[in-house]
Amino acid sequence: MVSLNRQHLDARRLLCPMPVIRTQDKAKLMQAGDQLEVLCTDPGALYDIPAWCRINGHKVLSTAQAQGEIRIVIELGPLS
Repeated sequence: MVSLNRQHLDARRLLCPMPVIRTQDKAKLMQAGDQLEVLCTDPGALYDIPAWCRINGHKVLSTAQAQGEIRIVIELGPLS
């Protein structure tokens, strides 16, 4: 049985491009198959983080927006 490694990243109150940069930096410390939950407030992150995932082979598992906060959960693909 594979244990799920789910990390959390608080990128609230950071403006573009910092949520994506912080996501990328955190992903470098993780393994393929791990999940990263990013919490942010910059509306651009709803587009920027999924675009970064597509370019880098990661999968967006979910996005949610409530009360000015955005939660994006990604699963890391193979890391180069």
